[in-house]
Amino acid sequence: MATLPAEHVGTGTAPSPPAPREGLRTDLRRALKDSGSVGLGAYPMGVAFGVLVAHSGLPWWWASVFSGFIYAGSLEFLFLGLVLSTAPLASIAVTAFLVNFRHVFYALSFPLHRVRGRLGKVYSTFALSDEAYAVTAGEAAQHYPSRRILWLQVFIHCYWAGGATTGALLGSVIPEGVKGLDFAVTALFTVLAIDAFRARRDIPTPLLALACALVARFLFPGQMLLVGFALFTAGLLARYACSKKERQDRKDRQNRKERARA
Repeated sequence: MATLPAEHVGTGTAPSPPAPREGLRTDLRRALKDSGSVGLGAYPMGVAFGVLVAHSGLPWWWASVFSGFIYAGSLEFLFLGLVLSTAPLASIAVTAFLVNFRHVFYALSFPLHRVRGRLGKVYSTFALSDEAYAVTAGEAAQHYPSRRILWLQVFIHCYWAGGATTGALLGSVIPEGVKGLDFAVTALFTVLAIDAFRARRDIPTPLLALACALVARFLFPGQMLLVGFALFTAGLLARYACSKKERQDRKDRQNRKERARA
């Protein structure tokens, strides 16, 4: 006869079985749902890039190569122009560094530590796009399992690469003057920013971001993105240091009060 563990003896209840691990289908379904909103912006932006590749005179499959192996969004548009103008390798390297420098800060809060396996971490690092970071920047995403994070990035990658391939294949029938495709990602991140504000109600952060953007726009228009990110990062670090000092001061005051009462 089976016996119950000591903690259940006399209770008349059997220990509950351990919760089953979420299956692959569940992770796929949730990742697809997570990526759906950003796909509405990534896919048409990919189509715009594919059309640009087709109109530049390159074979259509170059759009698939760029979006599949470079996968850097705005850098791909610049890279296409650099390739067509046969720019020096040093110029391409400097441009890539300046445009993608913001990804250094993404790693500070992206849940890469939850991704398992060396290959998984390598792909997750490669596929750390603006859209993937925006979806996983929330507190809830810090508890996503490894497969959910990876499949989320795979789906976003497919949206972009699929859109680029579609745009390149249909480039001959899509006129160059189509308006609105280039605004898709801007609209996407506007909506994501509004959702993030509704979730946290943190007024100083968007005000700080706006101030940094205005300073960079008017004082450094040629390097607005890089300067804006640098100022915003410095502002966040300074704010964190001040808040940490305030928390430590409150804790010290509380400890002194407790010692005085004792």
